Amino acid sequence: MSATAKTLVLHLGLLAVLFALQFVLPAYHHGNLARIMVLASYAVGYNILFGYTGLLSLGHALFFAAGMYGMGLTIQHAGFTPAPALIVGILAGAIVAAGLALLALRTTGVAFLIVTLMFAQAGYLTILYFGEYTRGDEGFVIQAADRMLWGIDLSDPTNRYFAAWGLFAVCLLLCLRLIRAPFGKTLVAIRENEERVRMLGYNTFAHKLAAMVVSGTVSAAGGAFYGLLFGYAGASFASVQYSIFPLLWVLLGGAGTVLGPFVGTLFMFYLIDLSSGVTTAYLLIVGVALVLLTLFAPQGLTGELRRRVWGWLP
Repeated sequence: MSATAKTLVLHLGLLAVLFALQFVLPAYHHGNLARIMVLASYAVGYNILFGYTGLLSLGHALFFAAGMYGMGLTIQHAGFTPAPALIVGILAGAIVAAGLALLALRTTGVAFLIVTLMFAQAGYLTILYFGEYTRGDEGFVIQAADRMLWGIDLSDPTNRYFAAWGLFAVCLLLCLRLIRAPFGKTLVAIRENEERVRMLGYNTFAHKLAAMVVSGTVSAAGGAFYGLLFGYAGASFASVQYSIFPLLWVLLGGAGTVLGPFVGTLFMFYLIDLSSGVTTAYLLIVGVALVLLTLFAPQGLTGELRRRVWGWLP
């Protein structure tokens, strides 16, 4: 079997397993997995910029929140139905990503990280400042009556699971298609040696700009769906914590691998969930586990599988 066929079987097989789990999981894990798939979609967006393009950002919470609030505020204050509200949220993330990219890509390295963090914090403070509309730290609930998409009640656990699965499937297959296309291969080349790519005649700024817009758009889709499916939008989702989370998920799962964001999100979600049930000092357990993984699996869980066993993994 060729590497392409193996890749398709693996990724489509994962989606088939996730689809089938809807019918067998108990209620608690059923809800958890729906949440994990939405957050993994967010991590897929982050991985496009960090894992494949090599740009370390601490500002992705800005895109996640742009999608969430773009969707939520139009439902709350403009009376939009979920379908156009989702489109507004995703477009909001794309526009914010494009604007930030035009400014942040004038810098490199640590300066790029600081600029993205600065703008993300500005976005967080903006949400707090306009608390009259956003409800600030308290946030606001999106009522079940406002979460009907084409007659489908997204507050229902089964419908919510399938919507989360659909979002994750689109993001996963989009990433797989992207990195196998010439554009994706150019991004990887930029990550490895940008100067050489520039010498070959490629416009590296345009490629990085496009990568940041795609990354921000996918992240915004994650934020918009998260708010709609779970019925809540709050300023905490725009905080620096939600910029660090996707970085950890991608590093744990394997930066620059298509499956890495899902594996990392799944691992960290249940690591926190299980350790918090054992002790109130669960962050100590999480920290020790992260240090051990960093020492013994520096390329992440999926990255180590690619290095040691399946060299064909994208």
